[in-house]
Amino acid sequence: MPRPAPPYQSAALPVRVTVHAQAHHLPQYSRPEGQCFAYVVRLENEDDQTWRLISRYWLITDSKGRCTEVEGEGVVGQQPLLAAGAVFVYDSFVTVPDAPARMAGHYIMENAWGERCQVEISAFRLVVDERLLN
Repeated sequence: MPRPAPPYQSAALPVRVTVHAQAHHLPQYSRPEGQCFAYVVRLENEDDQTWRLISRYWLITDSKGRCTEVEGEGVVGQQPLLAAGAVFVYDSFVTVPDAPARMAGHYIMENAWGERCQVEISAFRLVVDERLLN
């Protein structure tokens, strides 16, 4: 019988992963029913122990207040292992029906002892450059 997962700890505990996200509009992949945005996330393990990114959660809110939740294992098909001082950078994309929109969320990280913590991802905006639409 598998043992239950330990409870999530607060992000104030030892893991210090910084997340930097920036988004840019992709007009070539956008349509009137959905605007496409690419974003880049950088995770840096500033702790002295190794952490694995177990899962992700995103809350995407469009300009009409509609919310979409996205959750799953890892990111971009991986559960990256971040040794002390390691950096992991990935890019992804999202399509929203009505921009501007915003994204925020969290990652669940786990260390070698099975301790887990939740690392918050600060909100960032998904904005269409109106000059590109004319």
